[in-house]
Order: sequence, then structure tokens, then C-alpha cells
Amino acid sequence: MSELDWSTTQGLAAIKEHLAGEIDGWREPVTFAVALSPATSDPEWEIGHLNPVGGRHGLAAVVLATVIGHDGSTATVPLTTAHLDAAITSLEPAQACTEVEHPNLADWRRVRAALEGNPGREVVAVFVADLADPVTSEADGEMRAALERA
Repeated sequence: MSELDWSTTQGLAAIKEHLAGEIDGWREPVTFAVALSPATSDPEWEIGHLNPVGGRHGLAAVVLATVIGHDGSTATVPLTTAHLDAAITSLEPAQACTEVEHPNLADWRRVRAALEGNPGREVVAVFVADLADPVTSEADGEMRAALERA
């Protein structure tokens, strides 16, 4: 991938297409997020960066899907610290493109730091391919509710 251009939006789009082409059955989700389990008795999952429907989150979604071996379909997938580390490392070169912000990368780093302080917390990736699909977990339900409020 080093021959691809990480410094422009066109380059990032080409990288996204390249990675997506490597995932059997890939379908780009309409939204996705990384969710962190509660640190207290509060039952709500923490959804840091919420990728809005129609947003420009394609590269981050496909990078995360590549790391965890997911096809983009509606699902809640457990993440390990190794998954987070790999996703962060894989998406970091995109910072060379200063034309766009990188909120998923910032959120993944925040989640990773939260795990350092409390390794008992769980982390999941929530992908939604179609908003009409059934909710797959509490984290998915909370993410969809947050989308409605946004």
C-alpha cells in the first residue's frame, strides 16, 4: 500500500477501494461506530464518534473491517486491544491528508487509552448495513438511538 497516496482525498478514496476489493462480499455500511462498555454501573455503552448516515467514513470503516475480518454487514463484533492497535496503525497514514479530519482515528485512540485505565471494559465495532436491519446488540441499539437524536 505504500505506493498509494495517503496525502490527498483522491488517494484515500483509492486506498479505500483497494482495501474494499480485498474483502470478500464487502458492502459499505451506512453507519458504524466503536462502542466502549460502561466504566460504572451506568448501563449505557459509550459511543464516541458517531459516523452519520451519508458521512465520509468509508476508509475508516473498511480499515476496521479489514483488521477484524468483517464484510460490512450489520453486526456487532468484539474488539481486542490488538484489533484497536492494528486499526490505529493502519489508519494513521491517512493523517497525511490534511484536507479532511480524522475523527475515527482520534476516537479509536481515546478508546485505547480508556482501556489502559480499565482493562475490564469491553469494546465492540457496530456496523449497520441497512437501518431496516434488526438491532444486533445493546451497543447497536444505543448507536441507532443516537443517530435519531443527531
